Amino acid sequence: MPKSPRRAIVALAAILALTTCAVLAYAWFGPAKISDARVLLASLTGRGVDTPARNVIASRLHTAPGFEVGLYAGDIPGARWLRFTSAGDLVVARTRAGEVLLLARDRNGDGHADGRRVLLTGLDAPHGLAIRDGWLYVAERTAVGRVPFDEGIGAATGQYRHFITGLTGDGAHVTRTIGFGPDGMLYLSQGSTCNVCEEKDHRRAAMMRFAPDAAAAGEIYATGLRNSVGFDWAPWNSALYATENGRDLLGDDFPPDELNRVERGAFYGWPYVNGFNVLDPDFGRGHEPLLATATPPAHGFRPHNAPLGLVFLRSPARPPGYERSAIVALHGSWNRSVPDGYKVVSLHWREDGSIEERNFLTGFLAESGVIGRPAGVAEGPDGAVYVADDYGGAIYRVAPRK
Repeated sequence: MPKSPRRAIVALAAILALTTCAVLAYAWFGPAKISDARVLLASLTGRGVDTPARNVIASRLHTAPGFEVGLYAGDIPGARWLRFTSAGDLVVARTRAGEVLLLARDRNGDGHADGRRVLLTGLDAPHGLAIRDGWLYVAERTAVGRVPFDEGIGAATGQYRHFITGLTGDGAHVTRTIGFGPDGMLYLSQGSTCNVCEEKDHRRAAMMRFAPDAAAAGEIYATGLRNSVGFDWAPWNSALYATENGRDLLGDDFPPDELNRVERGAFYGWPYVNGFNVLDPDFGRGHEPLLATATPPAHGFRPHNAPLGLVFLRSPARPPGYERSAIVALHGSWNRSVPDGYKVVSLHWREDGSIEERNFLTGFLAESGVIGRPAGVAEGPDGAVYVADDYGGAIYRVAPRK
């Protein structure tokens, strides 16, 4: 085909794609500001972009002082959530693809995974991952399943079966995140069905807790959490912290996204209170007493930055200054006139209990466009931080500089 007709077809396809994006966005969100049409189209369809070339990574991505970044594995469309095995293999949830992969540990020390294979397939939006006592747990849209798992060889050794069932999967925020706490209990976070509403199922917009040998006896642990995708426990005091995506459609600069210290029985505000205890303009009227009782955030992120993955650093190999710190993936805005986020930050707990936010991995967003959206984060046994990019289909390794 001659170049001009081919270019015309490509241009027409791009126009149709962006038009479809706009129609779908309007149908779902109404007359909202859109940060980046291609990013929103990828969110709606599950189609991202190709993994950036190594020269692009080298020129675009920048780390905090004392670190360096490399591509650990590419061409993994929709790579979303991460969990390391005790042997150093990396388990990856591809939520949109319905499968869980294993990236073989880097035995030769070249900074890249030594291979990949599918562990589980045919799942319903797999997201959260946990490994404990010979089992690999996977959080799906309406259930949590588990399979016997040999960490030494990185292989499932039995049949995958659902362990927790009966979760609702309607509406928005269909991913579920799980993790075992210091108390040995299995924690499960579920986002809301909507941007802002009163939920019929009180298990939504909440965090639950289950005994590992009695899944049916789950309890609601904390409420008012619109969409707490990532959570982890601080190693110095075992306090539970969770990221939180605030509501949309209140402008570019409100409300802030949040980091919450999650405590049993606490209420965190949504849908009646936003951010640092400000009444919601749609649902706050009549709920003024909650201003005194709702638990405010431990830290506020910039509005619409969409904090997802959270991991506290525990490795003794971390550089000085990271002794009491966590890494958070900011997925990036869709509902903002000027794009924001699209990076990884570190949080540092000061002696007075306040939290300082610093850039850790940046460059996914530039004037030339978006090349990635950080989602899941994990600390490897080598002391490096691994970042899943579900837009560029990549796993990045951010390691202390040698």
